[in-house]
Amino acid sequence: MVIDNRRAVVWGSALLIAFVQVVGSFGAARGQPDRLDIDAFAVVLLLVGPLALAFRDRWPLVGAAGPLFAADVYLARGYPYGPIFLSVIVGLVSAVLAGERRRVWVVAGLGLVGYPLVAHVIDGPNPGLAHLAAVAGWLIVILAIADVVRTRKVEAAERSRRRASDERVRIARDLHDVLAHNISLINVQAGVALHLMDDQPEQARTALAHIKTASRDALQELRSALDALRYGDERATRAPAPGLADLDRLVESVRAGGLDVRVDIGPGLGPLPKPVDLAAYRIVQEALTNVRRHAGARTTVVRIRDGEQLTIEVLDDGRGGAAGEGNGIVGMRERATALGGTLDAGPRPTGGFAVRASLPLPVRSP
Repeated sequence: MVIDNRRAVVWGSALLIAFVQVVGSFGAARGQPDRLDIDAFAVVLLLVGPLALAFRDRWPLVGAAGPLFAADVYLARGYPYGPIFLSVIVGLVSAVLAGERRRVWVVAGLGLVGYPLVAHVIDGPNPGLAHLAAVAGWLIVILAIADVVRTRKVEAAERSRRRASDERVRIARDLHDVLAHNISLINVQAGVALHLMDDQPEQARTALAHIKTASRDALQELRSALDALRYGDERATRAPAPGLADLDRLVESVRAGGLDVRVDIGPGLGPLPKPVDLAAYRIVQEALTNVRRHAGARTTVVRIRDGEQLTIEVLDDGRGGAAGEGNGIVGMRERATALGGTLDAGPRPTGGFAVRASLPLPVRSP
């Protein structure tokens, strides 16, 4: 038999509250000689609230209204004050946390109004205005605290959902960049291998080696991304994030596909923050992939400068504008704006296509 742990907790807490209310009320009665003695009917009322709480996970308003109704009758009869308020507090707070905020306020208002009405009907002790005001203040404080707790829980859940969504977007963006780059390279090298297989087998073998390397890199990144989606970053085995230190390897893979790539890195480029380093690498990677797939270019220049901002330019001499505003450019722009930077992409006046990005850098000590 399968036991629902949540139901077990709800019923267990209801039984504990019932025990506290019954035993505690007998103890509290000793110091209140002016109130009625606890009899069988009082015990029934002390158990009504916990019984309603046993169903608060399924019917939150029942868990709020049941204890209030029992407390109204109990107090209107003149029984001793005591821990009967415990079930009222638990019922109200649980209902607010369950999302029944407005209805709980209505239930609490009806419970407050019902207290003097029940006292009048059964000819019990008449609560004065000061007493009702104290009860009203007590209810308002409980509901206000419950509202604050619920708001913080909702905000925490929203932050968690936002982090999960941002992580999925990041993984999707990385997968797009890596797979687009490597599959494009595989496509080019496969064409080269087929063309040279009979006449120049050594060069065909080199192209196949590039295909093997590109496919291995793509599979590793895909496996890491799937692990992150399946297990979360805590259990996922991820390779170190690439950066501009890996630019030479990236450029060599592009050159192997037949595109002439020239790299111009300004002097004094020091260590970069990891997010900036990764974004810079991915922007160059995606820009080169777009050139190879869409531009029909012969030569591409990658220019990187370090100052108050890290500036990246990828300039080609191709058709210009052939790539369009596809996912690649959108992804590059999202990477830049996520760090507070900018990215522009479009045809060059002199021909070809240009991608220009600026990524802010932290202020460095002199």
